[in-house]
Amino acid sequence: MPSTDISKLQLEPRHLTLLLQILEQYVPQAEVWAYGSRVTGKAHQGSDLDIVLRNVENLNVAQSDWSELQEALQQSTLPILVDVHDWALLPNSFYPNIEHDYVVLQKSQ
Repeated sequence: MPSTDISKLQLEPRHLTLLLQILEQYVPQAEVWAYGSRVTGKAHQGSDLDIVLRNVENLNVAQSDWSELQEALQQSTLPILVDVHDWALLPNSFYPNIEHDYVVLQKSQ
């Protein structure tokens, strides 16, 4: 079930703030959803954060180069691995699982 309640995300507030700043800087045009164990409440200390970038103008078109985002996340002080995916590049079979339980981190600008 979709949510805009970011507090549902199992991530310390300071880390969430940093993540949101990085997303706004590197992919402002993308809608960004978090999904997986950090959204469902099943995360443990070593869990990664799964995010998916969505091109809301056309979900079948991948976001332009987001390698800089991945680099920025790796170089950041975030203490967790952030696993970045692009909606348009995922197999259709992944969509229902993601759509079942996600949190909107960023709306497209």
